[in-house]
Amino acid sequence: MNIITLCTIGLYLIFMVVVGVYFSKKSSNASEYFLGGRKLGPFVTAMSAEASDMSGWLLMGLPGVALASGVAEAAWTAIGLAIGTYVNWLIVAKRIRIYSHKIDAVTVPEFFSKRFGDKRGILSLISAVVIVVFFIPYTASGFNACGTLFNTLSGGKISYFTAMLVSAIVIVAYTALGGFLAASTTDLVQSIVMTIALIVVVVFGLNYAGGIGAVAENAKNLPSYLSFTSTYDYTTGGTTPYGLLTIISTLAWGFGYFGMPHILLRFMAIEDSKKLKTSRRIATVWVTIAMAVAIFIGIIGCAGVNAGNIDLDLPNSQRIIVVIARMISEHGAFFAIVAGVILAGILASTMSTADSQLLAASSSISQDLLVDVFKLKVSNKVSMLISRLTIIVIAIIAIIWARNENSVFTIVSFAWAGFGAAFGPTVLFSLFWKRTTKIGVLAGMISGGAMVFIWKYGIAKLGGVFAIYELFPAFVIGCIVIFVVSLLTKQPDDEVLKVYDEVAAEVKK
Repeated sequence: MNIITLCTIGLYLIFMVVVGVYFSKKSSNASEYFLGGRKLGPFVTAMSAEASDMSGWLLMGLPGVALASGVAEAAWTAIGLAIGTYVNWLIVAKRIRIYSHKIDAVTVPEFFSKRFGDKRGILSLISAVVIVVFFIPYTASGFNACGTLFNTLSGGKISYFTAMLVSAIVIVAYTALGGFLAASTTDLVQSIVMTIALIVVVVFGLNYAGGIGAVAENAKNLPSYLSFTSTYDYTTGGTTPYGLLTIISTLAWGFGYFGMPHILLRFMAIEDSKKLKTSRRIATVWVTIAMAVAIFIGIIGCAGVNAGNIDLDLPNSQRIIVVIARMISEHGAFFAIVAGVILAGILASTMSTADSQLLAASSSISQDLLVDVFKLKVSNKVSMLISRLTIIVIAIIAIIWARNENSVFTIVSFAWAGFGAAFGPTVLFSLFWKRTTKIGVLAGMISGGAMVFIWKYGIAKLGGVFAIYELFPAFVIGCIVIFVVSLLTKQPDDEVLKVYDEVAAEVKK
């Protein structure tokens, strides 16, 4: 049965590489390689953005948190993300699509640089550094999820590192070959596979847990398991308060959307900005339902574990879907294929994010640093070669980072905070405040990104009211710095202000 399951996953991986080979022939220049020539339709844009957003966190991190500690942290995180998704599509998507097209920007750092007339490329340089610093651990978390998947499936016969390495090679292969179009097309396929996986796991999980009644009874019997203001501690059987400040900081996950380069690139790549309303509806509905189902799977898993029907140690709670899939595979050849689809869903959630991150990080080095900052003049062929080699180098660093297993949820939350605090305020002020200056966004970008490290590894250790998610205070600091520094520095040049007015007028049409 394991062989059948692995063959199913293998076919899926082969298909991903084939897609990469196909689109490698359609990317002849940097614009097509990094932005798909701005040809994405509304459905592909929506599903690609959300699939690249959710990552292994959706099918591993979120159910794992819900299983081990109850509803509070998982639910507030999901609510913040759902709101952030909708607001990002509502206010940012159309404006950044029009603006980036107006100034001919194909990467996020290039958008910042051209938006403020930064001819020296300082904004491109700092933005590229931020992307590389935070995308390496983010990509590593994706490789981590893949390694954990195959290691668990094989019962430990395939080592974590070997499994992680093979998965990384496949992701790098189709991303390096096909670029943005390959990543976006595979993301669409992967979102469908993820959806199928969630549905199947709920059906079988309920069966293993003893039905919906048993699941509800188990949740009621665990103190604060269903509470939104306290969490359940599986190690002691007690509870921990989940206060208002913690709730606010958890909801701040939604702020992260404004600064995610791989999501902003989807907005910039849509063929027609007028179709973004359709994309917004599709994206918001899918991501809300997907996160709700993922949390429910964690609740189901808790009931199954406590009933003795699901063999899982709670410290490994993020493996719940993998364990259920392995149990399903034991019922015969057909169910082994079903299990393969479920596990492919976990791969899909991971790969759809890792490919987008690799591409964004690659563009920051090959396009923003080498071309825009260091003014390296190369042909399209050499530019594409540099981009592909950059993807491989970044992937190698991420593999080294991911060689030891860590919590997917923990790694993703830190990288998410980094982008949200460094780029989130910058994007919002760039799009919505005419008086914003180059020095202002530069100061805000640095202070926001730095505060993520300062808060997490310094201030948060003081405990009490300071022990909150680092994105919230870092985002606020970034906004304040941009506002104050912009007021204290000379207003932008007339040409910059003129372009801003033209974009604002076009957005209102």
